[in-house]
Amino acid sequence: MSLDWDLTADVVVVGYGAAGASAALEAAADGAQVLVLERFTGGGATALSGGIIYAGGGTSVQREAGVSDTPDAMLAYLEREVGDAVRPETLRRFVDESPAMIDWLKGHGVPFEASLCPYKTSYPNDDYYLYYSGSEISGAFSDIPAAQRGHRVHGRGVSGKQLSGPLSAATSRAGVRVETLTQVTELITDDAGAVIGVECRTLRDAPGRIRDRYTRMAHLAAKPGIYYPPLRKALEKRLAKMDERYRTTIRVLARRGIVVSAGGFIANREMVAEYAPAYKGGMALGTTGDDGSGIKLAQSVGAATDRMGNVSAWRFLLPPSVFTGAVLVDGQGRRVIDETRYGAAVGDALVNKHGGTGWLLADDAMMRTAIRQIGTQGTWFQRAQFEPLRRSAKRGATIEQVAAKAGIDPAGLRATVEAYNAAIADGTPDPVGKPAEYTTPLSTGPFWLLNVSIRPSVINPCPMLTLGGVVVDEDTGAVRSTDGTDIAGLYAAGRTAVGICSDSYVSGLSLADCVFSGRRAGRSAAGAHSFQCDPATAEKDPV
Repeated sequence: MSLDWDLTADVVVVGYGAAGASAALEAAADGAQVLVLERFTGGGATALSGGIIYAGGGTSVQREAGVSDTPDAMLAYLEREVGDAVRPETLRRFVDESPAMIDWLKGHGVPFEASLCPYKTSYPNDDYYLYYSGSEISGAFSDIPAAQRGHRVHGRGVSGKQLSGPLSAATSRAGVRVETLTQVTELITDDAGAVIGVECRTLRDAPGRIRDRYTRMAHLAAKPGIYYPPLRKALEKRLAKMDERYRTTIRVLARRGIVVSAGGFIANREMVAEYAPAYKGGMALGTTGDDGSGIKLAQSVGAATDRMGNVSAWRFLLPPSVFTGAVLVDGQGRRVIDETRYGAAVGDALVNKHGGTGWLLADDAMMRTAIRQIGTQGTWFQRAQFEPLRRSAKRGATIEQVAAKAGIDPAGLRATVEAYNAAIADGTPDPVGKPAEYTTPLSTGPFWLLNVSIRPSVINPCPMLTLGGVVVDEDTGAVRSTDGTDIAGLYAAGRTAVGICSDSYVSGLSLADCVFSGRRAGRSAAGAHSFQCDPATAEKDPV
């Protein structure tokens, strides 16, 4: 094949979030010359995230905090939580490598802290950085030793940038070259079908003022655009016009391999409607770049996909922690789930079993406690979401009155509350399996019903991210074709690929999988020497 190449590297990484940075670092550590192609300026959904890494089995942070955990306990929990998303041996490897992963991140400048959160929450405030980030204390897992495995990267507010920033700095120290404002639009294959390069459109030659303006608008589209979709849509149109006017096209040769780590497809509403129509009403938790473009690139050369209908929808009930004792019901007054479960499990139950309708019932004593707790337990965004919920809540002197105000079947709600209270009084198991230590009788009027339904909402959005993607070899990260063979030269990682969390998500599991799968793909791509490139083209304008 005779092509003109504008840039050349051993390993080319597409996308620069946690997965892409991890792939680049591992490939560089193995001696490869690495080039990252980044559509915007880096960070991806990682930079927008809470910066939680799910890790356990005795990490250095857990030991410092005095948390007792074992690989077997972590494995037992994850086997039940994530199902058969990956092979048992892959999950075992993920668990066994977990303590070393935290140390690897520390070695690249990612900061952690061992302050242990003393209460159950969906995300700790700035006082705490190690917590129960999944459903470890819930009834469905009561036979497995629980341990705090949510390692929040140390930093004020949401901690995602404290993860993406140090990883980016580490890649720079490792000699990795990064081409920003460069979007890969096509994979280039040789006559045998091996992927040997990419075609991109780039703003690398655009005037500096245009690049700066494009960067500022892209940041706004990512956040606050994530919370206000009309703003994101308007900015995307302007970005597209700038791209059309100033872009140039370049081709990049990859001597050893290409790693696609360009995120999922939650920002592509057409793809969401096609694969997961029940999740159209959520908030797209990702950047504009989470549009499925990485998945589509792989599909263009024959990649297989799986679990594309799996979406994680988060309906968090905590903080305040007193709401572990509240009761979550649907429109018929039926109980939805153990209220201590992780928010993705709550969201899944609401969407797939209860039509998205959910109301959280608390009595007056519980609600007074909740109002006091939210100020000390909540972060700024949790407090901001709680206040509108409180102000819009329905109140009634009796269960029947509050049910009628909320449009809930009064008889159904009365039966649910009586069964809940009776189990507490009799010392019998909770009707939906909530551990006894988190049950609280609901008996003091007035009663409150807070609307936690999953619906489009600016004040109480339901964040969602896609979990499916292209199928990869779980030993190497090589992309698998629809006929079950590896596509030579092509690897995938992060939410572009099927991974640990592709069936079920808890906080930190996606970022941990990004690091795990990114490192795997980077090592494999760096070790691939199967291509025989024409030296004349391979050496043209080397990176």
